Parts: sequence; C-alpha cells; structure tokens
Amino acid sequence: MAEALVDVLWFIDGSEDEQMDPDDAVKVLEGVGHVVSTLPNDQRQELIELVGEMAADETNPSRREFLEEFPEGFGLIGDAS
Repeated sequence: MAEALVDVLWFIDGSEDEQMDPDDAVKVLEGVGHVVSTLPNDQRQELIELVGEMAADETNPSRREFLEEFPEGFGLIGDAS
C-alpha cells in the first residue's frame, strides 16, 4: 500500500500543469503530508524505513531523489516532537 501511495505522489509531484491543476496538486500533496505526519511513531518509522529501502533500490535518479526527500518533505521527520 505504501508503495502505491508513493507512486501516486511521485506522479502528482512530477505532473505538468496540463496534466493536473497545480492548486489541486498542492492540496493533495499537503493533505497526504498532514495525514502521514500524524501517524503513530512506530508507523512513521516503518514508512521511513520502507521508503529508504525503495530509494536504495531505485535506478531512476529523479525518482530516487524524490524517495530520499520523501520523509522530510511529507512531515515524517524534521518537526517531530
């Protein structure tokens, strides 16, 4: 499930204006960021580890960069208390 979520978010993040309204894209990305930032610590850590494994296995440089930035970009780390 997490891999499917990341795939959708990567698509939205990389969409051109003609593919998806930029305001709608921002709303979706921010909404997901809010939801994942409220996960319990054990689930957050599990998602961070999964995304890290996905990044390590990724051969597409732009997708690898997205995966490496995912935890901080979506509120899993950074401003956690």
